[in-house]
Amino acid sequence: MVRIKIQDWQTEFSDLMRGIAGAFLFGAPFLYTMEVWWKGNFTSPPRMMLILGMAYLALVLLNIKGGFRAEQPRSRTQILVESVEGLAIALFTATLSLTLLDILHVETGIDAIMGRLITLSLPFSIGVGIANNLLLRIDDEDADPDKKRGHPLRSTLSDAGAALLGAIVVGSSIAPTDEIPMISSSLEPTRLLLIMASSLLLSYIIVFEANFGAQRQRRAQSGLFQRPISETVAAYLIALAASALMLWLFQVIRVGDPINQWVSYIIVLSLPCTIGGAAGRLAV
Repeated sequence: MVRIKIQDWQTEFSDLMRGIAGAFLFGAPFLYTMEVWWKGNFTSPPRMMLILGMAYLALVLLNIKGGFRAEQPRSRTQILVESVEGLAIALFTATLSLTLLDILHVETGIDAIMGRLITLSLPFSIGVGIANNLLLRIDDEDADPDKKRGHPLRSTLSDAGAALLGAIVVGSSIAPTDEIPMISSSLEPTRLLLIMASSLLLSYIIVFEANFGAQRQRRAQSGLFQRPISETVAAYLIALAASALMLWLFQVIRVGDPINQWVSYIIVLSLPCTIGGAAGRLAV
């Protein structure tokens, strides 16, 4: 009985992590779009309710064939209930993201805060709803760990290349925008450290906890950094390097700029780059 309950909690935790990962994978580009924040400032309560209704309807439709739980809902009641849970996850991740980037301020007023959260919750809800469809999922019980074994250097280069490519794909559309300087201008060193910690945590969750792809095969790879912690740290260093390169190429940072400006810009961009890099690593 105790073992069954532990397995139930493990399944619930895995499903929750998958929903959070899906929200960030799909919603990160919208998080770095200032128009989304500004529109939220002028969103009336009836329009907020309409947006929430649209998000819930999207989750209901997506939960029929997708969703964020490993076990697909078998009844209409389950679909409706899990859609409520998905909307709660979307609102939670939106709140966490906007707070982390210092976009929510008490002085802006409760209406503006609610408008920003609810406006951003729509793309985050879609990410939760398509969590199981974002990347191919392979049943670990049927997967052969030996199939992923190979030369350590080749495995390492494969993962590093995938992390770099994923970081560039996501970060290249954000790096040249005004959002990076705007967000960075108000961030203190403590918050920058929180962004770094959140980037590492999200990378770990997406690759090793959300059950995207074959987990046993990933852990059995023979690369030089093919352990959860070391791979997560190495991938984040790649995301930092990719962020610096893209910001420099798009002339957002220049050689003569202060070092603290370089650091803050790179760390802010590294959050979506890390998410893109995690998706790239899962795709290989």
